[in-house]
Formats: sequence, structure tokens, C-alpha cells
Amino acid sequence: MDQEVQAERMTREDVEMVGGGRARDERVAIAGKRLHFVGIGGCGMSGLARICKRLGAVCSGSDMNESVVVKGLRGDGILVAPPEVGFMDFLDADSELDKLVISAAIKAEHPEVLAAKAKGIEVVKYAKLLGELMIGRQGVAIAGTHGKSSTTSMLAHVLISAGLDPSFIVGANCEQIGGGSRVGCDVVGKDFLLAEACEFDRSFHQFHPTHGVILNVEADHLDVYKNLDEIVEAFKVFAEQLPGAGGGGSLLINHEMGCRLEIAGGLDCEVQTLGYSSEADWQVRLNKGKVYLDRGGEKVCSWKAALPGMHMAYNAAAAGITANRLGANWEAICEALESFTGLDRRMQVIGEKILGDEDLTDDKRGRKRGGKVVVLDDYGHHPTEVDATLRALRNHYDPKRLICVFQPHQHSRTRFLMEQFATSFGEADIVIVPHIYFVRDSEAERHAVTSADLVDRLRQKGVQAMHLYPFEAIVEQLSLITGDGDLVVTMGAGDVWKVARWYMDT
Repeated sequence: MDQEVQAERMTREDVEMVGGGRARDERVAIAGKRLHFVGIGGCGMSGLARICKRLGAVCSGSDMNESVVVKGLRGDGILVAPPEVGFMDFLDADSELDKLVISAAIKAEHPEVLAAKAKGIEVVKYAKLLGELMIGRQGVAIAGTHGKSSTTSMLAHVLISAGLDPSFIVGANCEQIGGGSRVGCDVVGKDFLLAEACEFDRSFHQFHPTHGVILNVEADHLDVYKNLDEIVEAFKVFAEQLPGAGGGGSLLINHEMGCRLEIAGGLDCEVQTLGYSSEADWQVRLNKGKVYLDRGGEKVCSWKAALPGMHMAYNAAAAGITANRLGANWEAICEALESFTGLDRRMQVIGEKILGDEDLTDDKRGRKRGGKVVVLDDYGHHPTEVDATLRALRNHYDPKRLICVFQPHQHSRTRFLMEQFATSFGEADIVIVPHIYFVRDSEAERHAVTSADLVDRLRQKGVQAMHLYPFEAIVEQLSLITGDGDLVVTMGAGDVWKVARWYMDT
């Protein structure tokens, strides 16, 4: 094991003493601390800044872009330096800064990091500070390759609806629960702090939750991990952060995963499984739009599915089980899950595009050009997510044609998972692929694979696929080919969402 990874790993003896010898139930003092967040406009960073401010810290930040989030932070009384204002000027004016908080994406050579270190200011990652806030509180960490944002948002909605007043940070916007973060009750025993636990950069090793959920484990972030074995090991380390059953620790884990026993074996916390099999501790079933949750072969509850797809039924079940463990009753849980309206970029309905009167004729292929097209947007960027989402959309909407505009996210992910991607678009009638969204990868990786490579593999699989760029060209193509009864979905973790909105506006 690499020395850096070994240094981050906590042993079983460390779990009850965290934060430099601090007992697990001793909260980290944050009131009065001066914190500056680099990249404060991100979902997680903005949420953490808001929570820290509500807990008494003096917070400020910087971001490369002006955005709705940045404007909202300023409205909440958090100073955010405009992009044109140098951070060094800020440091000169604020020499009393206690911590510089950075996300995992900020490099060690970043100018703001270098300036802070030169002044002797402590630099901490987002995950470490969030993990410290879990100490002395009932932290709930939702981990997994897929479904973290949806499950955390559902759990937050259920607890709010049940009157349990949680604090949370979600990596996406959910208007129904007030956005991407919230500060709720902080009274001991009622101080629930919900957060996504991301495996990228092994960030979730910095968390100190009481309750954990592992939704699934698959190969991803292979720019960080050598192989699936390393990923499984990382999830095992995450699970080992949970306190023993005597300390209230619990883990809910996917029953069907081949690595389940490897991760959960030897844990001292209470472990329960969730899956589709009757052998799971909790079995989830979906039938004609209704979700059923069984325990030991007997039905515990059922609810009308708020979002389509078996994967969303599974996420909802995980949220419901966790909410019940935290004190919500099943009646309140079912009502809340039925009323959940979703979050941004998760099978989000953008609208119905009404085709103009001038198109109310048959085209050369005999397809009526009038009517309407349903337009959605989704964050899916992993082959499993693509496949599950397209299947859910096909089953739920039953469109005449399912047209997917997929923007690959990261060249390394596209290269490592090329064959999986090539088989994940079976439900799509047409796939349009723009350039790969470039983030974190090296220039060498950037030249190792292209969108054209993915299109070639899709066409070899019999999928009608094309590579188009820029986004304006994709919108033009959609305007030419779409007809009544079609469904268009934009997918990817980059900025492909723009295509859906621009198409709606044409």
C-alpha cells in the first residue's frame, strides 16, 4: 500500500480517538474561527461554508466564476472575492485567518494554497473539515459509486417531513429541501448531519460517521485507484470508521455485491443488507410503479414511486431504512418518499418542446413532424448509470425514439471503461456525443482517447451514433431530426445540460 494511502487509513484503535486524540463524542470547536474556502461556488464547498457560518465561524471564499450560488452566499453574509480580486490581497488584509479550506480538486501548487502556506495558515481539505464536524454529532455518510446525491436528498426530505430537522450537505441542488445544504437542530441526540461520502481521492476516509450506507461499489476513478481491488479496500476502510454497535454504529450495505463480505466482514457495528433478493435483510421490489419494502419476508411498507427506475426504488428504500433507524416512523417515511420531487440533473424534466405549425407535415420518412418532444437532463456519467437511466426512461415514457446526447466526463474514465460504455446505450435509438469534458486528466491522457473512439465502438455495436461539436451544432441537429413522440435526454457530469435548455429555446 502506498505510504500516502497508509497514512490516511485509520486503524480500529484510532476509531474511538479521532482528531489528534479527541474522543469521538467531543465536538470540534469552530465558533469564532476564520475560514476561507477556495472554490466556494461548488455544491459541497458552498454547503460546508454555510454550515460553518451557522455554527459560529466567520467564513469567506473565492471562486473563478460568478454564479447563482456565489450570489446566494453573498446574500447569506459570506464574503466572496470577485474573480478579478487576487487572493494574496485578501490574505494581506486578513492575517488572522485560521484555515484555508480546499476541495479535492485544488492542487498543492494552487496560488492560494501556496500563499496560505507561506503565511503559516493551515490548509485543510473539504472532507477533513466536514469529517471533523461529524465528531460529537450523529453523522450519516452515504457512500457508493452511484446514487449518493439522490439517496442523501431523499433521506433529508424524509427527516424534514418527519420533523427531525437534520443538517445536510448534498452534491446537487434539490429545491424541495432548500438547495444543497441546511443547518438543522444541533442539540445532542438530535444533531443529524447527513453527507455524501465520495471515494474520489479517498476523501471519505476523513469522515467520522455514526451511520454508514454503501449503495454499490464498482470500478470508477481509475485515475486515483489502480484497480477494483483498491476501490474495495477503500470502501472497507470507510466502513471501519463506524463505531461499534455499543456506540450506536450501523452500516446498511448492498446485499448483491460480490465484495460485500470483504467490506463488512469483521466490523463491530451493526450490519444490515438491502437488495432485490429475498435473502437480503431488507428486500426492495418495484411493481407497476409501486415500491414494496420487505423485512424477513413480510411487507414493512409501500409507496408510489416518485421517480422511475429500479435504481431509484433502491435509493428510496435505502433512504427509508436509514430514516427509520434515525427515528422516523414508517407512515411518515412512505408519505415523504411519495412526495419527493427529485433533484437537479437526475432524470430532471426540462420541459416539453412543442414543434411549430410549420412542421405539421410528414417528412420524407413518413414521420409526422408536428406534436411535442419531451426533454430531460441527467448527471449520469458512468456506464451503469447510463444503462439504468436509459432503461428507466424507456419503461416510464415509452417514447417513439429515445435520443441521448452523452458528454463523456474525463478522458481517463472514457478510456478505462470504453467497453462498458459501448454496451450501455442499448436502449437509445440515437446517441450524439460531443467532445469529452476535460477535467483533472493530464494532457497525455487527453490525447489517448477521443469521443470519436466511443462513437466508433457504439456503431460497431449497432447503435446509431455520431460525434458533433460544438453544442450549437448538436442543437441544430436535434431541431432537424426530432419529431412527435421523441424523448431527448442530455447526460453527463459536465456542461451538456446547456444543450437541453438551448434546444428548448430554439
